[in-house]
Amino acid sequence: MHGRAPVVIVFVHTFNPLEDPRWTLFVDAHLQSSVFHTSSYLDALRRTYGYQPIVYTTSVPGEPLANGIVLCRVSSWLTGSRLVSVPFADHCEPLVAGARERAAIVAAIQKTVRDGKLKYAQIRAIHSDLAQAAGSGDPRIFAFHTLDLTPPIDRLYGAFHRTSIQQPVRRAEREGVCHESGRSEALRQQFYSLLVATRRRHGLPPQPMPWFDNLAACFGDRLTIHVASREGQPLAAILTLRHRNVLVYKYGASDERFQRFGAMPLLLWKAILDAKDRGLSLFDLGRTDADNSGLATFKERLGATPSTLTYVRWAEASLRISREGPHVPGAARVFARLPDELLIAAGKLFYRHMG
Repeated sequence: MHGRAPVVIVFVHTFNPLEDPRWTLFVDAHLQSSVFHTSSYLDALRRTYGYQPIVYTTSVPGEPLANGIVLCRVSSWLTGSRLVSVPFADHCEPLVAGARERAAIVAAIQKTVRDGKLKYAQIRAIHSDLAQAAGSGDPRIFAFHTLDLTPPIDRLYGAFHRTSIQQPVRRAEREGVCHESGRSEALRQQFYSLLVATRRRHGLPPQPMPWFDNLAACFGDRLTIHVASREGQPLAAILTLRHRNVLVYKYGASDERFQRFGAMPLLLWKAILDAKDRGLSLFDLGRTDADNSGLATFKERLGATPSTLTYVRWAEASLRISREGPHVPGAARVFARLPDELLIAAGKLFYRHMG
């Protein structure tokens, strides 16, 4: 008669990744880590919105990390208090390989939600493993596009859709559209002016300017702003971040009056050329909402490969969460009509509640 298998108890520990140097070493070495795991991104969140990051791990304090899930506590009277991995990120994959360790960490996160009476904890994952975790609500699924940068540059250009990408790039060059890149204050201001106009067009306030200043301060030369101009008039801008061998498209903005000049396809092409020069191998084009087929099509016409992101939540037992955040009927129409000063002020007020 065989004896019972011994019960293995897995202990979970927590720490602040901005105060523990093990986190940066772990993230820099981990093949599945992203720009959103980095201390640079977490520090920009803390500086701008006051979010405090926390890592859950089964590794003993003081020893090298074997795994970790990073979240930020968002405390808000408007949207409720919750844990998010991580705010304003398209994805933040749990860096836990073992099923036993992952289950223990998930249980610890769920306990934090219960004990702290939080609204929920959310993990924004590339893989769907956590969707089956005990107590998780219905996962939200988004499209996710990446572009393989390893082929030769002529093959990358040749894979562009002829009329949607190649022709606008040639038109921009023919029309004298100029390209400038860097992270100077002047470029940040040009980018932000275009962002305010773009967010207004979408019926949304812009992110606060200090967020972009803090990203630039925390990332240094791993942040690049690309601006396309014609005759001194900024037409479009994008902001990219780098981590390991991956370039991440984080923000884009444009002046719709000048769409005919092909500035946005030109900027993406310039970003790809820059990434190739730096030896990067992947272009992360980010999340696309399920109902935004136009954006998904545009990314695929760049040659990007679609996959999915899975957002999983564990809610406090007494709550039933029906949406990601607050919805105010008619807010888009109000934001679209606000003068720039009030629209920017609305962004400063609301974004810290929206992580």
